[in-house]
Amino acid sequence: MTLLTAHEVRNEETESQPRTFQWSWPLQRRSLGILAGWISPVLLLLAWYWVTKAQLFPEQIVVPPSVVWDAFVELKDSGELQTHLHASLFRLFSGFGIGVVSGVLFGVGLALSQTIRAYFGLLFEALRQVPTLVLIPMFVLFFGIDETLKIVIIVKATFFPVAMATQEAVRTIPNQYLELGKVYQLKPFTWFSKIIFPATLPPVLTGIRIALSRSWLILVAVELMAADSGIGQMMEMARQMLRLDIVMVGVILTGLIGFGLDKGLRIIERLFSRWKPVETST
Repeated sequence: MTLLTAHEVRNEETESQPRTFQWSWPLQRRSLGILAGWISPVLLLLAWYWVTKAQLFPEQIVVPPSVVWDAFVELKDSGELQTHLHASLFRLFSGFGIGVVSGVLFGVGLALSQTIRAYFGLLFEALRQVPTLVLIPMFVLFFGIDETLKIVIIVKATFFPVAMATQEAVRTIPNQYLELGKVYQLKPFTWFSKIIFPATLPPVLTGIRIALSRSWLILVAVELMAADSGIGQMMEMARQMLRLDIVMVGVILTGLIGFGLDKGLRIIERLFSRWKPVETST
């Protein structure tokens, strides 16, 4: 007879039991987080459906979700939605690109050059306090209501947050990095691409993400007031024709596009977060 130890008996009992798939805790937590994120949108949709079903408000004020969907299909099939969407996104990315490039360059100069700070620092601080929408009447007088107006407004909405983020990021670069560039007498492009760019990328991306979301909302607001195309103009024309279903399509699209832009830049931000320099103690 062979005597089994208690440890061997437990092993045999464990092996005799059928194996079941078990989720690891990080996977469970991630799955629960994704499901939890969908709870509030689903509840909002159900509440919207219940309010329209119970006829708590006239249909001219709160339209059912099915009517909004039909309006979306109508706009998509006619091509009108694509036309307005293309116009809005073209304005957004045109002005946003100009604002990002100019904001980064100015922010670097503002952080490193005493001359630039002396001549432009006070003006920069004053102008960044002026809300973008307040400048629309003046910009309309200067540029009219064509594409230039929208692009200039987006440039203004993008430039200041990006410049501020870049300025603060450059100021946090360790001095030994900057001194190293001077010792090796790096050319301006090499100095920027090898030292400034990697060291400031994560915080600058955060400023760019905030500026993009802000610029998108401002663009839609401008299109509501002064545009002949775009998502905002589509909503304004629908309001004048009492087509609340089309207005709701515009509202939902504005939110979804803004969410998508922010989510996309958050992913890029996480990918490049590894570029953040790590100081090692000696």
